[in-house]
Amino acid sequence: MNVPKPGPPIRPADPSAAVEGAMAGLDGLAGRPLAEHVEAFERVHAALTDALAGGPSGGS
Repeated sequence: MNVPKPGPPIRPADPSAAVEGAMAGLDGLAGRPLAEHVEAFERVHAALTDALAGGPSGGS
């Protein structure tokens, strides 16, 4: 039986720029109303999850 050999693993792109962009969502948070903080944190969390997982999660 001829089983093909797997190729080298695919390395994900460096997520640094995506992480920096996600963290920028916290810029100016201290000056915004407290009621907006949870939504901002949720957006940043989703963006960080996507960046570190290597793609969009389809969540929000």
